[in-house]
Amino acid sequence: MSFLTESLLEALERIARLDRRVLEALFTTLRVSVASTCVASALALPAGFLLAYREFPGKRAILALLKTALALPTVVVALFVYSFLTRDAPLGRYGLLYTPAAIVMGQVLLVTPLVTALVHGVLHGETRNAYEEAVLLGASPFGAFRKTLVESRVGVTTALMTGFGRVISEIGVSLILGGNILGYTRTMTTAIALESSQGEFAEAMALGMLLLGLVLLLNLAIQATGGAREAV
Repeated sequence: MSFLTESLLEALERIARLDRRVLEALFTTLRVSVASTCVASALALPAGFLLAYREFPGKRAILALLKTALALPTVVVALFVYSFLTRDAPLGRYGLLYTPAAIVMGQVLLVTPLVTALVHGVLHGETRNAYEEAVLLGASPFGAFRKTLVESRVGVTTALMTGFGRVISEIGVSLILGGNILGYTRTMTTAIALESSQGEFAEAMALGMLLLGLVLLLNLAIQATGGAREAV
């Protein structure tokens, strides 16, 4: 118990004095997670819209693939992207491996199916009338798309925040594609794995506490969004 207490107190002390290595891991995590979520959202929003409101050959197969992709382990996604970024691979000459860009690429591939499936569920289930009204009023395809997103903004926002929560806490992609380089690609999850394996439990605990705090704030935001939705 004394070991746990001492580690906890030292972890709190590191957070209070804004330990440089802890802050570097925190800011790296936020940078790649926000970038990944933004790129994934740009892909998932139109894809979810098309799946909800358009009929085309192969739609059922795409929906089945989306559901399958939701269960993909992060290490499998990381290995797939790694095979394109390693030195002799098609994209190897660009030197992307072990960079934040590589982490973003892997996280986008990981989270896009999740956000697409969630957006599809929101649009397909609740806002079909908004889309049909926009079309009947002569709105362009983009106008109908924008109107539908506005009407379903609460559910869509929840989907995007869920995607962000998925990438901020993953480790496989960050470790394999980022290489866990101090001050460059070391995220909170990879730092926790490294520090705990080296016996630096206080630093690992400090990072874990910050990560839990971020996840808690995200969950509170999602619940608040859901409450606002019910009020509307």
